[in-house]
Amino acid sequence: MENTLGGASKSGELFIVATPIGNLEDISLRALRTLREVDLIAAEDTRVTQKLLNHYGISTPTTSYHQHSGGAKARYIADLLLQGQKIALVSDAGMPGISDPGHELIRMAIERGVKVTPVPGPIAAVTALAASGLPAHRFVFDGFPPRQKKNRVEFFKRLRNETRTIVLYESPRRVHEALQDLLDTLGDRRAVIARELTKVFEEFRRGLLSELLEYTREHKLKGEVVIIVEGCPPESTREEAAEEKPCIGPDASTRDIAAVLEACGMPHREAYQAALQIRKTLHNYQEGGETFRKAEN
Repeated sequence: MENTLGGASKSGELFIVATPIGNLEDISLRALRTLREVDLIAAEDTRVTQKLLNHYGISTPTTSYHQHSGGAKARYIADLLLQGQKIALVSDAGMPGISDPGHELIRMAIERGVKVTPVPGPIAAVTALAASGLPAHRFVFDGFPPRQKKNRVEFFKRLRNETRTIVLYESPRRVHEALQDLLDTLGDRRAVIARELTKVFEEFRRGLLSELLEYTREHKLKGEVVIIVEGCPPESTREEAAEEKPCIGPDASTRDIAAVLEACGMPHREAYQAALQIRKTLHNYQEGGETFRKAEN
């Protein structure tokens, strides 16, 4: 069996060092010691990393390693490792290799028999999930959704029957479009958007996808965003919900009616259009105080 923890005695060591996702105080003592003691720091953006190093008085030289570096830079760093150098890999924020280009260098180091050592720390996805209030005992992390709408919708369709809590990253420029596609594809589920994690203006917004969509329509978000969506109820739960035959009173809002229709399996857009018609029908009964009961299909 291949030994993936080390190689020849002359080879160096690659340290995967987590850095703060916002608050500089979140860095670990072990991470600081590692950054001081290595020969070189491979950074996603040397300017961002230099601010961290300056804050803690660390003078270790840096080199850039990012998504546009290409395989040549990864091979260059891997060669330095084989020559016996100890190198720390850092991203702008969080754990390298998680939704960033670090995985290519890590894979190359492992293939060449170099010892790879993780120095753990903050991760935005787990930080947001822990404070979301949604189930965290089982979850799936799916990184950044595709930028193009067609590809993004197909991406979300594959998550339609996912029962685990779903964790995603998204740019603040595209979070509104992503929420719209999530709502259209998954239905109006409970969700959370978290931004500026660990910073002064940290914010958690909790509610239904439709409510978060409305919020992002009226407010321009700043900072990288984590989107967390509750998973699809198990089949048995969906069947029980369909058998409950929910009653809708004459004062029910269009949103409440649409939520009932979605719980019975109707797609979001169709449920909303049907809810508008039902709301009109309910209005005719309002003065008499009669109740309207949704008929089963």
